[in-house]
Amino acid sequence: MEKLKELVVEGNNKDTVERINTLLEEGNSAEDILNKALIPAMDKVGELFQKDEYYIPDLLVASRAMEEGMEILKPLLEKGENTKSLGKFVLGTVKGDLHDIGKTLVESVLKCAGFEVIDLGTDIPPEKFVEAIKEHNPFAVGLSALLTITMVEMENVVKAIKEAGLRDKVRILLGGAPVTKEFAEEIGADFYGEDPHSAKNYLLSVIG
Repeated sequence: MEKLKELVVEGNNKDTVERINTLLEEGNSAEDILNKALIPAMDKVGELFQKDEYYIPDLLVASRAMEEGMEILKPLLEKGENTKSLGKFVLGTVKGDLHDIGKTLVESVLKCAGFEVIDLGTDIPPEKFVEAIKEHNPFAVGLSALLTITMVEMENVVKAIKEAGLRDKVRILLGGAPVTKEFAEEIGADFYGEDPHSAKNYLLSVIG
């Protein structure tokens, strides 16, 4: 697992895929590989980014390695999903931001836990979040941003949800490297998740 983490952090696509296949052959579960290697690896990448030791190109290279690994794991993770959905969760990266590293990991963790995740993708404007809430009737919405300059769009989404009269119907979660608990409280969101598992635990607590 430690070797796999190193490979993802380095952005080594080919060896990442080979290592995952080896771990699966050795009897490791897809969920363990996700939780013990891929998520910690991307957490490490996020830390390096915050310390200015990694830059956007480094993030993209690591993300590509993680995504290629996830292509192997996704079918296996979906087989292990609960048959009954715990609830719908709408997820998207806000307008102006094209990064989906954290969003992809959150989606995988929540699906494993039994939630139905509606992934809107990246560069999503406020009105699209509102439309998704009206269409899917989720109990919670997740907003992701990797760049400080796109964090303002999170506030715009919260405002749009309020203006549409939907605020009381959904919990709003925020995530991403530059986001903080204080910022979440400031713009009127319900929760800031520093990692996918904290988001999962919060949602489980909400549904009781």
